[in-house]
Amino acid sequence: MSPARPRIGLIVPPAHGRVPQDGPDLYGDRYEFIARGLGIAAVSPEGFDPVVDTILDRARELRAAGAEVISMMGTSLSFYRGQAFTDQLRSSMQQATGVPCTTMSHAVIAALRRLGVRKVAVATSYIDDLNQRLVDYLTGAGFTVTAIEGMSMTGVEAMGEVPTQALVDLSLKVFEKDRSAQGIFISCGGLLTLEAIRQLEDRLGVPATASSPAGFWDVVRLGGWDASSPGHGRLFGERER
Repeated sequence: MSPARPRIGLIVPPAHGRVPQDGPDLYGDRYEFIARGLGIAAVSPEGFDPVVDTILDRARELRAAGAEVISMMGTSLSFYRGQAFTDQLRSSMQQATGVPCTTMSHAVIAALRRLGVRKVAVATSYIDDLNQRLVDYLTGAGFTVTAIEGMSMTGVEAMGEVPTQALVDLSLKVFEKDRSAQGIFISCGGLLTLEAIRQLEDRLGVPATASSPAGFWDVVRLGGWDASSPGHGRLFGERER
């Protein structure tokens, strides 16, 4: 009988509660991901406010389903009220479940630091209000945002339909605004970014990361497991020792 795979819990913004595709794309069947959805109405503060107080309930459900670690896999949902809120949310999740917890915003910070990026060009799907809140969040964590631009999208399902080329083009645009940037970050957990990351790193020679890949890397590491996945960019290139 083969040993049970580690079970990793994900709280995701869409109501469908499906595991984001990046999980199986990065790790195949190495880990068992389970998810619960929040059902946000829009990617905006007004869309977040009605569901933010249900995050702990979803965390408890995941723990009851056997999750050994849990991540709240929404970037703007975890940073939009500022760093103190993000840190308190993580702490409250851990107290409610008794297992290690994280958020996608914590994941992004950890990924950028791991890549050695302090000056970062940022491409997003967001409206201007969320872009400014993201700049404030990253600045408060010690980063310099050299440029930021969003797609002004609020539709939850529409995020997954943005083509790779659009993500690459926007990322190149923000990078070219100030070439002192040491790397690129694409923000929004609903975007499909793995191919864009590969193309950007190959073309520019600087590290690139994005919300969903960083989120999976972070939560796997949180459980003490191997987060490497060769072929998916510098963040996943080698196993940590």
